[in-house]
Amino acid sequence: MSVGTAFHPRTSALNTKMAWGEWAGYWAAAVYHDFHDIEYNAIREAAAMFDTSPLYKFLITGPDAARLVDRVIVRDVGKLAVGRVFYTCWCDDDGKVIDDGNVARLGQDRFFLTAADQTLRWLQMNAAGLDVEIADVSEDIAGLALQGPRSRDVLERATGQSWADVRYFGHRRTEIAGVEVDVTRTGYTGDLGYEIWVPAEGAVAVWDAVWEAGADHQIRPIGVRALDVARVEAGLIMVDVEYTGARHATSTAPEEFYSPFELGFGRFVDLGKGSFVGKRALELEQQAGGPKRRLVGLHIDWPSIERLYAKHGLAPVASPFVQRDPVPLYRRGRQVGRATSVTWGITIKKMIGFGSVPPELATPGERLDIEWSVEGERGTVPATVVELPFLDLPRKRA
Repeated sequence: MSVGTAFHPRTSALNTKMAWGEWAGYWAAAVYHDFHDIEYNAIREAAAMFDTSPLYKFLITGPDAARLVDRVIVRDVGKLAVGRVFYTCWCDDDGKVIDDGNVARLGQDRFFLTAADQTLRWLQMNAAGLDVEIADVSEDIAGLALQGPRSRDVLERATGQSWADVRYFGHRRTEIAGVEVDVTRTGYTGDLGYEIWVPAEGAVAVWDAVWEAGADHQIRPIGVRALDVARVEAGLIMVDVEYTGARHATSTAPEEFYSPFELGFGRFVDLGKGSFVGKRALELEQQAGGPKRRLVGLHIDWPSIERLYAKHGLAPVASPFVQRDPVPLYRRGRQVGRATSVTWGITIKKMIGFGSVPPELATPGERLDIEWSVEGERGTVPATVVELPFLDLPRKRA
């Protein structure tokens, strides 16, 4: 049975459409307004608030806190300064991705990890022999994402501080409405933005303060549908959509397990650091030439979609929602991979999606075909491999 987050007294009042979904046991708004393009426009043109409280959150402290984090993630914690955040993934012993998320270094021996999946047991298993404390603070800490080109203006008004010096993937502790909060310059939209981590008992007060601070900046609450389109444009993948977490694979089939190098995480893997879970398997994989799949971007040919509809005497339709279910990709009539998160990119004005294909087909400019059905009749339309992200806004790093 789903429950409301610490922000539910405010989100439930705003969600007059009663459009709810379920996220990790919590109610999550799908959309607040008549249509989610209104909310998407807030992300790209003004300021948007999104309740990220259902994320799992862990506080890792103690003399060996850094050793534990370094043992688990693929990046080198020695390169993570206090006040900075890593986006990273963690693997099982076979070098297959379990999940991905952010790790903030709050102090020399104090880390804050967020994840889409429950990770407590995995952290505890890998803490054997270490002097470290792991606290699951998922219910104690609420999350509020403040995103969009005016998000800095809103945050500065809410805190009474300048945030120009907090760089991309930076962290600062501050106060909003008398509540001490942690703020990271992170988000899931590919835009300028921040994530505010709030003690649950102060969540409503912080929401109200941010909402009031955004009144002159056209701030809006946003739901999952708008966020989904923004994250695809930004080239940001989702667990259980672009890949299956290694602990949740339903069979032993190799195609259900994913290496960091086939999900775009290869640039994060530091094989030069000390031992970490999955390191040996990843070294062997690299020595063998790498994994058999690569994640790519796809531009899907819109005129060809129009022709499929015209065949049935219909006007073409572009689904406004992200189609998360996988669909086959072909090369000369032979299936060579799959596409996920297919959607219309509102800003870039293209039909896009992620592709999982063999390395020899991962070069930008490669031509593939994606399955497309109209009126129950299956067909294919051309798709071109492109580099990710689809949309790279300089302001997200400014």
